Amino acid sequence: MKIGELVQRSGLSAHTLRYYERIGLLPRAHRNSSRQRDYDASILTWIEFLHRLKTTGMPMKDMLQYAKLREKGAPTETERQVLLEIHRDHLTAHISELRNCLAALDIKISGYVLSTKQKKADNDKPRKK
Repeated sequence: MKIGELVQRSGLSAHTLRYYERIGLLPRAHRNSSRQRDYDASILTWIEFLHRLKTTGMPMKDMLQYAKLREKGAPTETERQVLLEIHRDHLTAHISELRNCLAALDIKISGYVLSTKQKKADNDKPRKK
């Protein structure tokens, strides 16, 4: 698949794809007789996984390390597993922290809701003359 189709199917820009290839996050694309990049459709699965790593906050240096290990194949599976387990632990801690922040926001919002209801109730009371 040409880079234009990969752009459409992956959601990444051509610039980003070339950059990822240059730094080693994506494997070098095969070139056709016209020297244009010609990607195998299987790259979409890898790009989707990279997107998930990025979305979960994996640092680029760790993503690059994972990509380099992946290129070396099956002998690096244990190293890749450890790298993902470490990232999962960081992600789990971050999710816990976010849940705590969400709970604090919910408490604050509930306070505003109660305050607003109280003000409305006070305004609805008949006024003494």
